[in-house]
Amino acid sequence: MAPDPDEELKDEKNPRPLDEDDIALLKTYGLGPYSTSIKKVEKEIKEMAKKVNDLCGIKESDTGLAAPSQWDLVSDKQMMQEEQPLQVARCTKIINPNTEDAKYVINVKQIAKFVVGLGEKVSPTDIEEGMRVGVDRNKYQIQIPLPPKIDPSVTMMTVEEKPDVTYNDVGGCKEQIEKMREVVELPMLHPEKFVKLGIDPPKGVLCYGPPGTGKTLLARAVANRTDACFIRVIGSELVQKYVGEGARMVRELFQMARSKKACIVFFDEVDAIGGARFDDGVGGDNEVQRTMLEIVNQLDGFDARGNIKVLMATNRPDTLDPALLRPGRLDRKVEFGLPDLESRTQIFKIHTRTMNCERDIRFELLARLCPNSTGADIRSVCTEAGMYAIRARRKTVTEKDFLDAVNKVIKGYQKFSATPKYMVYN
Repeated sequence: MAPDPDEELKDEKNPRPLDEDDIALLKTYGLGPYSTSIKKVEKEIKEMAKKVNDLCGIKESDTGLAAPSQWDLVSDKQMMQEEQPLQVARCTKIINPNTEDAKYVINVKQIAKFVVGLGEKVSPTDIEEGMRVGVDRNKYQIQIPLPPKIDPSVTMMTVEEKPDVTYNDVGGCKEQIEKMREVVELPMLHPEKFVKLGIDPPKGVLCYGPPGTGKTLLARAVANRTDACFIRVIGSELVQKYVGEGARMVRELFQMARSKKACIVFFDEVDAIGGARFDDGVGGDNEVQRTMLEIVNQLDGFDARGNIKVLMATNRPDTLDPALLRPGRLDRKVEFGLPDLESRTQIFKIHTRTMNCERDIRFELLARLCPNSTGADIRSVCTEAGMYAIRARRKTVTEKDFLDAVNKVIKGYQKFSATPKYMVYN
């Protein structure tokens, strides 16, 4: 019986040379003459690599650290001892700038002033007057330039994610949207128009009107539309416990805004700090007034404001200080009144856009049943209509639900309405 060629191929210690019949047989199965040897070597390499990895202790690490077996703690400790911690100082003056023997006057807080040189890793172009720097503890040489000090609570005021509100979601404020876009978007998108005419674009807008008419909503739509950095400040955030803290926060706020290419600062509920100045004889309100005076100074003071637009919102414009309201600080005053019939119908359609409603609901009829109501009231009506549908275990909202909701929200809650009280001030 002839020997099986496959058996002979498996005898890998003493393989016999392949003849033509063997090669033809291997080709029949789609195997080259050396494929078995190559596969065997590949398998051995994989096994060896796995052994090496096991010995080294390598595994996928989430921290990005090397494996413990590769740590060199002795040299790490030595490097940490050699690298001394730095002290924070302020460079107050540069002597002989733009020359090789330039010297720097630094002020280390609570120690003294020193005239020092530069470290090896710093170039003269990195250091400017008034900058915070890191200095070593021996020769006080400048080792590193530091960023300006800004309070973390101020940095947190920046709106990172764009709000999902667009101009289409703001119902019944056509004129107000146009005025706002003229002030905010036009100078950023078409600055050449103002340059040709030789005028400065308006820099500040005051939005005023009863609660629930869309002042903050429009500011959110502006933040969504522009690529500029958007900083949102609530007036009461600037009222601080210690003397001078609120004013310092305002300074750092505008300092941060100036460092951006274009910036919009939105002060919500500005009457918390922008009230008219008065003397109550006790001095309890002095700190709030200092904060307001710092805002007044930053809006139109000695330093140029740069490409910073300021929006303010309040529902008590009569209580604000006249110095804050003058042109040059707040050029535009935009009134947000109560929506008319057409606007109320539009607001109903906006809020029912995502709702599962029956067809042919007469929104104009519903709008007629809600006289002197704000956008917030209409939103509440839509939510309440949905609650009626849930209560009846239905999947769609009917017109009767809306009518019941109007009776409950508009008629029933009339005594809670703040609109008549605030309409006096407009």
